[in-house]
Amino acid sequence: MPVLAIAAGYAAWRGLRARAVAVALAMVAVPVLVMPLKLWIDRPGPLTVESGYYPSGHTATAMVAYCGAALLLSPLTGRGPGRGTGYPWAMPVAVVLSAATGIGLVLRGYHWPLDVLGSVLLCGMLLALLVAALRWIDKRGAAGKGADAP
Repeated sequence: MPVLAIAAGYAAWRGLRARAVAVALAMVAVPVLVMPLKLWIDRPGPLTVESGYYPSGHTATAMVAYCGAALLLSPLTGRGPGRGTGYPWAMPVAVVLSAATGIGLVLRGYHWPLDVLGSVLLCGMLLALLVAALRWIDKRGAAGKGADAP
């Protein structure tokens, strides 16, 4: 979460406020999606009789926070015409950190592998929607700039 907060603040400071709001809304969607599934499925954890372990909320939060931050900074990464040149490593780092979080949760016995996989699939769909929203925001912003140009 701190990584996403810093990225959102930086993006807003650089004038990417609509993108920052979209990513923040995606982060808000994580517990809205994960908590009902945890209650409905009521799966016990690997080393406990306690339930509510599927899907992994930790994996979901890490994936959306890290990948959301990378997507938020993507206009500043030098990808595509007219882009900046500072952060081409952001998405690969986000993917590695997200994977490390999920793997660590499994290795420490906190989640079953399918708990993590379920979160990856769920948040993969959420991130796909986020990408579509960011593209729409970028197109809307480009159209607005084109209309204002002399």
